[in-house]
Amino acid sequence: MLVTSAQAAKLLKNLNEKHELLLNKEEMYSVFYASVNEDPETCRPEYNYESVRRQADEIEQKILTLKHEISRFNLTTIVPGFDMTIDQMLIYIPQLTKKRERLMGMSERLPKQRRGTLTPSMRRERYSWHSSDPTFVDYEYANYDVKKAGADYLEVCELLSKAQVALDEVNSTLPFEVSIEV
Repeated sequence: MLVTSAQAAKLLKNLNEKHELLLNKEEMYSVFYASVNEDPETCRPEYNYESVRRQADEIEQKILTLKHEISRFNLTTIVPGFDMTIDQMLIYIPQLTKKRERLMGMSERLPKQRRGTLTPSMRRERYSWHSSDPTFVDYEYANYDVKKAGADYLEVCELLSKAQVALDEVNSTLPFEVSIEV
C-alpha cells in the first residue's frame, strides 16, 4: 500500500490506539470478582486469553513494521532545498528553534541597560550585585552587536519557516510503500 508520511503517522496512531484499547479491555476482563455465595460462572465476563494475546501480537507486529518503514523512508528521503534527509531535518528543526529563542533574547537586549532590567524574553533568573550606596547605578553592556543579533534572529526565523514548510510538503506529498494491511 502506498502512503505519505502524514498518512503513515495516522495509521500508526490508529494502531497504537487499537492496541491500547485491546489491553484496556484485557485488564478489565481478565479478572473478575464473585462473592462467596455466588456461582463464579454467572458473573464471569467473556475473555479469551489466547485470542487477546494473538490480536495484541498482530497489532504489535504491524506497529513494528510500520515504524521501521517510516524510519527507512526518513533515513533515505532528501528534503528539497536543504540537502538533508527527513531524519536530519527532525534534528535540525529543533536546533533552529532553540537558536531562534536565544537570538530573540539577545536581539531584545539594549546595548546598555541598567542592571537588573530584564527584557520580556529573558526568563532566566539573573543575579545582580547591589551596592549599599543608593546613588550608585550599575549598567550592563551587551558584548556583541545587538542589531546583528536582530538580523540573525530574522534570518533564523525565515530559515525555520522554510524548513518546516519543506518538511511538511515532503510528509504530505511523497508516497512510500508499506507492507501492512489495515
